[in-house]
Amino acid sequence: MQFQLEKRPAPSRTMRIVTPFAAVALTMVLGAIVFTLLGYDGLAAVREIFFTPLTNSYKWQDLAVKATPLVIIAVGLSVSYRANVWNIGAEGQYIVGAIAGTGVGLLTHTMTGPWIFPLMLLAGIAGGAAYAAIPAFLRTQFKVNEILTTLMLTYVSVQLLNYLVFGPWKSPTSMGQPQTVLFSADQSQPYIIPGTIVQVGTPIAIVVALLVWFVMSRSVFGFQVRAVGASPAAARYGGFSANRTVWLALLVSGGLAGLAGILEATGPFGRLVPQFPTNYGFTAIIVAFLGRLHPLGVLIAGTALAITFVGGEVAQTTIQLPFAAVGIFQAMMLFLLLAGDIFVRYRFKRSVPEATRAAA
Repeated sequence: MQFQLEKRPAPSRTMRIVTPFAAVALTMVLGAIVFTLLGYDGLAAVREIFFTPLTNSYKWQDLAVKATPLVIIAVGLSVSYRANVWNIGAEGQYIVGAIAGTGVGLLTHTMTGPWIFPLMLLAGIAGGAAYAAIPAFLRTQFKVNEILTTLMLTYVSVQLLNYLVFGPWKSPTSMGQPQTVLFSADQSQPYIIPGTIVQVGTPIAIVVALLVWFVMSRSVFGFQVRAVGASPAAARYGGFSANRTVWLALLVSGGLAGLAGILEATGPFGRLVPQFPTNYGFTAIIVAFLGRLHPLGVLIAGTALAITFVGGEVAQTTIQLPFAAVGIFQAMMLFLLLAGDIFVRYRFKRSVPEATRAAA
């Protein structure tokens, strides 16, 4: 008896829902085996990384903090990827958004007023969108692959950040440390739950996901993105411009990455420092695909990836697991998810060998 893959008449909606959960479950199983073979307690690693952040109530607020930038960036990437525009440089747009917002913060550092923080957020969005406009221009005018340009611009943004915090933006009271001045109360995220570290960025992330879900499912823009992503030729026949869609997709994804950047700068970091790049932009790619490029799915996926971050920190102290293990789990999860996509479009079918058919 042999089996072969048979293309489904239409992608399976059931498998689209099942495969992300199956990918997470298989990641736990394979992760336990791999780390056991490496000499660690594999079962303890899975327990600490995937379950302790959920069972320990003190870690829930950490989950909210970690999930916020992942969700915001991944929601933007989901829009871009639905249009078949492959923005791989959200990390760079995240950094430039923080730089732009910090620039406003430095200009208004001696001022007070409730208008300062929203202005910094708008500057962050504008900075991220402007940085994403560079690969949009190169793609639409010169057909330059946006995968390469967005990725390479990430390294440019890191150098720009280092130049500023080591140079003109370095705080005169930092005792020689490369960092900007600490943001004032009017320039920082307010806390929404007293006695915790949960700030206003968390509800902003939820609102962003809900708003993008509504736009993508109920507006002409959402239909345009889906149409161009599915078939550029058919979309052009329907009156939709592929170039305009490229611009819109990159501006949206870049703007949301910039928003996440300035929220991080005004929240957990409290200032701009060289350690600001934390790979949220790259991890958000996993979040976007784990969430099936659906804004509401991204909410769940962002929480799942935040669990691995928080759990990884726990595992470092409890079983001395290296933090690089978190990256292994995340990479394994993405690989298994992409592999599982085969079952969305194909199914196993029993086939009879030629010799058997001939004998019959």
